[in-house]
Amino acid sequence: MHYVSTRNSEIRLSAAQAIVQGLSRDGGLFLPEEIPQIPLEEIKALSKLPYPERAAKIMKRYLEEFTEEELLGFAEKAYGAKKFDDPKAAPVKDLGDGRYIMELWHGPTCAFKDMALQMLPYLLTASLKKTGEDKTVCILVATSGDTGKAALEGFRDVEHTKILVFYPDGGVSDIQKLQMVSQEGQNVGVCAVRGNFDDAQSGVKRIFSDPILREDLEDKGYFLSSANSINWGRVLPQIVYYISAYCDLLEGGKIALGDKIDFCVPTGNFGNILAGYYAKHMGLPVGTLVCASNANNVLTDFLSTGTYDRNRPFYQTASPSMDILISSNLERLLALMEGAGDSVSGYMNELAAHGKYTVRPETAQKIAAEFACGFCDDEGTKQTIAKLFSEKDYLLDTHTAVAWNVAESYREKSGAKNPLVVVSTASPFKFCQSVLEALGETEFAAGTDIIAQLAKKTGKTAPTPLAGLAGKAVRFTDVTGKDEMESKVTEFLHA
Repeated sequence: MHYVSTRNSEIRLSAAQAIVQGLSRDGGLFLPEEIPQIPLEEIKALSKLPYPERAAKIMKRYLEEFTEEELLGFAEKAYGAKKFDDPKAAPVKDLGDGRYIMELWHGPTCAFKDMALQMLPYLLTASLKKTGEDKTVCILVATSGDTGKAALEGFRDVEHTKILVFYPDGGVSDIQKLQMVSQEGQNVGVCAVRGNFDDAQSGVKRIFSDPILREDLEDKGYFLSSANSINWGRVLPQIVYYISAYCDLLEGGKIALGDKIDFCVPTGNFGNILAGYYAKHMGLPVGTLVCASNANNVLTDFLSTGTYDRNRPFYQTASPSMDILISSNLERLLALMEGAGDSVSGYMNELAAHGKYTVRPETAQKIAAEFACGFCDDEGTKQTIAKLFSEKDYLLDTHTAVAWNVAESYREKSGAKNPLVVVSTASPFKFCQSVLEALGETEFAAGTDIIAQLAKKTGKTAPTPLAGLAGKAVRFTDVTGKDEMESKVTEFLHA
């Protein structure tokens, strides 16, 4: 199976080459030429297997150069007990009335990004060997909060790699920031960007597309790659947990083989829900994918109208990892709908030049048939946290609360009866103040003491990685302008 650029189907790479390169030289994103199928009987067989074996068998369909044995070795290391505090890795909790929550935050950084970023270092280092690359890879990451720490932890002290993370100054939670700026490791760097996540993400893409900088770095023994979801190696492991959730419901007797289920996904950059789309089109019995946005509801408007328009106010919300107005992975969906090439390239050029584009009417119809959507503001988020904690003794983080709110609205308005899985993307202890506010608190402990405050308030135990943040030294304090990110990369590599 080859991988093509969303903007030029003539650019064809192997899976290993696509993972190493991260972003196509034309600015496009790589995607597989076809979607492999998974029969229902194989889904039934997977339901009897532990998560690492499910992961190896599913990913093998997309990675022809890899053996199932080596993928299983990677998966056992990525999702084993040393990394994840739950043996299921992505457990599904039954909250009654056909509603479920899939918890994706049992990894070392307590966010769903661990599901991909514990696997990606193994995929990348193996891909380097398969392609014969001997330069040091410099991984650049733009983060809205969770990707940064997960990538730093995944690539910490990995041989022949260096990783630099950019995050929006003032645009992440205090706990998210502390997780990043206290990161250990000899090959890591962290820098704040004056601006929002879109500024950081656009800066990283600009660096990748700069041929002069790329040649200069190559002359010095480096090449650039990405751990953002613009890298297919990030999206692929996320497909696994959608199939795994179905397997768990099947094995637990909650559904019968072939029954359809719905998913509701808190969405910013569109990578997580895109993985669900791939799982569905592999043959997983999925009814509707519900895209949940916060007040930055550019995706809600696009899925409803076919017009993507980032020319709107940007809001800093209680769900900061969703504070995004340029959803990069939407480009992959457009390529799946219209084919990779000039059409997608044209949309992206319009977005760059005018901040908006409108897809063909037939494309808009196809998208509307695949996705439902809705959004929830901060007030609705807090009400949802309080309500579910009061009624079910279940504590949501702010992003999952957005999804739960939208999921409930979707079920009420549509009358949908399928079992519905809400994708939970982070531990509530990463967003202590917002969660405490939702529960009626008005005074907050300083620093990491707020973690203990939330634990005492709720009777819940904070995840060990977050409880262990107390007393960790701050290593990184750099702040840069959005137009100065290139120089920070050069400075980091030459330090």
